[in-house]
Amino acid sequence: MLCNCDDPRISNFFTYFAYNFEFLGLKKLITTCYKNQDIDLFSQNKSEQAVYLVYEGDKNGDHIPNAEEIGVRPLKGDGDFRSKECIELLKEADIVVTNPPFSLFREYVEQLMEYDKKFLIIGNQNAVSTKEIFPLIMQNKMWLGASIHSGDRKFWVPNDYELNAAGCGIDETGRKFIRVKGVRWFTNLDYKERHEDLILYKTYSPEEYPIYDNFDAINVNKTEDIPMDYNGAMGVPITFLDKYNPEQFEILGLTQLGCHDLCPDTKKYNDYKEIDRATDIPTGQGGGKTNENAVLKGRGNKKTYYLGPNGEFVHSVYKSILIRKIKKQ
Repeated sequence: MLCNCDDPRISNFFTYFAYNFEFLGLKKLITTCYKNQDIDLFSQNKSEQAVYLVYEGDKNGDHIPNAEEIGVRPLKGDGDFRSKECIELLKEADIVVTNPPFSLFREYVEQLMEYDKKFLIIGNQNAVSTKEIFPLIMQNKMWLGASIHSGDRKFWVPNDYELNAAGCGIDETGRKFIRVKGVRWFTNLDYKERHEDLILYKTYSPEEYPIYDNFDAINVNKTEDIPMDYNGAMGVPITFLDKYNPEQFEILGLTQLGCHDLCPDTKKYNDYKEIDRATDIPTGQGGGKTNENAVLKGRGNKKTYYLGPNGEFVHSVYKSILIRKIKKQ
């Protein structure tokens, strides 16, 4: 087990796995992180050298990971997960569980895939709509994990961090934290709930489910509104992945990434004019930026809409995952 983006001195991942080492049947636990170059960047411990911790189980029979049972070993470099010595630790691991830097999430996942590792990591749900991550989701090489499906999560921050946002605060122990929305588990470890069918109860009607103007699929605003009696392509919000069962639905693409690749004859909007909704006056922008969006007829509720060369109104909608139900045998 490797936790390669967690401060080994305060990592809750290390604590959990160390205290449950025998129960989980682990063979070795390694935890490391990037070198602490700034005070309180990762912990309250000043460190001039990157280290990693190794725990190989209880030795004295008290079933507690004591300090003398935990090996503290130096790293030659700064502990970056991309460094050669950290990659050697990665090669040794069977499973990786950690909270990688969100800014390096795509690069981190690429490394896990390169070395064919099983993993359970924390990331932001918006990562699913990137060109590096979405193909992995679409090909069922990675999916969202259990237990985190909505809301936000607390993350501790350094003591000198300015708490100037609504989601910030100080907990009962005096530690500062920020709340991050859209946090999810990402994994390639299977689990039972992933194969449970989403219960559908709505029925299709053309009025409630309009067809995109530039793609042959209906728009579904909420996952719970997926019609049970429609078998064609549907555009659903990215939060659908919380309920995605690969035996129930097939993922066809993502509007911002694959709309035009899936449908070569789809309309382009370079000849459309962007209109300011408040004034109904053209903004001077063309419609080119809608080329990777799904669009519906009408003005919509956004600040701008688009006017076509034939006088038609269209508006772009939020990014959607394109899916289709799988026919049961």
